Amino acid sequence: MIPMALPAPDAAASEHSARVRQAVVEAIAGGGGFLPFDRYMEIVLYAPGLGYYAAGAAKFGRGGDFVTAPELSPVFGRCVAATVADVLAALGGGAVLELGAGSGRLACDVLTALAARGALPERYEILEVSADLRDRQAASLATLPAALRDRVVWRDGLPAAGFRGVILGNEVADALPVRRFRRTAAGVVELGVGLGADGAFAWASRPADEDLARAVAGIEVDLGRPLDDGYESEVCAVLPAFVASLADVLEAGLLLLVDYGYGRREYYDAARRGGTLTCFYRHRVHADPFLLPGLQDLTAWVDFTQVATAAVDGGLELIGYTTQAQYLLDAGFAAAVADVTQSLDGIPRLNALAAAQTLVLAGEMGERFKCLALARGVAPTVGFRGRDFSARL
Repeated sequence: MIPMALPAPDAAASEHSARVRQAVVEAIAGGGGFLPFDRYMEIVLYAPGLGYYAAGAAKFGRGGDFVTAPELSPVFGRCVAATVADVLAALGGGAVLELGAGSGRLACDVLTALAARGALPERYEILEVSADLRDRQAASLATLPAALRDRVVWRDGLPAAGFRGVILGNEVADALPVRRFRRTAAGVVELGVGLGADGAFAWASRPADEDLARAVAGIEVDLGRPLDDGYESEVCAVLPAFVASLADVLEAGLLLLVDYGYGRREYYDAARRGGTLTCFYRHRVHADPFLLPGLQDLTAWVDFTQVATAAVDGGLELIGYTTQAQYLLDAGFAAAVADVTQSLDGIPRLNALAAAQTLVLAGEMGERFKCLALARGVAPTVGFRGRDFSARL
């Protein structure tokens, strides 16, 4: 049943969700009645032709389920371009690789801003596994002058080692599948998906395997204390390997990741005993991951300590860790806002100013989103000359 606060899907969407649900039911049966939560996320988000990111529903912007920073205001992309230009100048050239480019809005804004600076990359590569999103990105980029859009190429996977330039990831790590757990006095329990007596999806549990138990033990070592009895949260088992693969690719340049998250001590704070798993459907945020499978986005906040540790282990240098607000203010936020709004008057100008402010307000994106910079062979500073919160990692 759809909660009253959430809009009901149309008939076609309901039929699609039913197909996704059937795929999950079959996976539960194949697992003997228990489906690990990371596997559930893989199906409902990424299963070919079925998953949220693999099917054709609108995801970004006002007609989708959530709005990202580039969708809100071109100011975000202009500030990112300032960092990119700094790195490319230090390298004497190079490329940009954007991971999961969403609607293509960030690519458009970064390329436009770099062109204005006379600092275009040799190539703007987009790693995108969703054919639907590639089409949307291509449509967005088609609005650019040919000299800019002709620099864009799509990739099915990471390039070979030897990449020189900037790797961008805006709201990428939060979409990686996570394992859910509960700490009990008797040990660590894995939380997964099963079927209730009424046939509906329900939380199920089993003793944690060695890998999950080791991960939770590592968290407790870092915290310097055991997690409370009954504490539930998640751990992204694939995140270290994901970051290590990026480090392996980057010969020289910058890895810039922007996402909502915390350092480890904040992530697993005693007050955050339910974890960070969040569901987005038609611009509503709720806590039921079993609702409308395939039609809603599921995310977990990012453990930036886990990211930074994997990157440093892979040979990258930690340049800075700060809030999105601090990053944007240092990367030219005021000038970008003035430039974006200079030709606007009246209501359009007010709307543009309000959208830009959302990027930096503490109660909006400004404090919830963090920016992490890791580099090899260069020491970029644009965006990270203000307050640094690396001590929280």
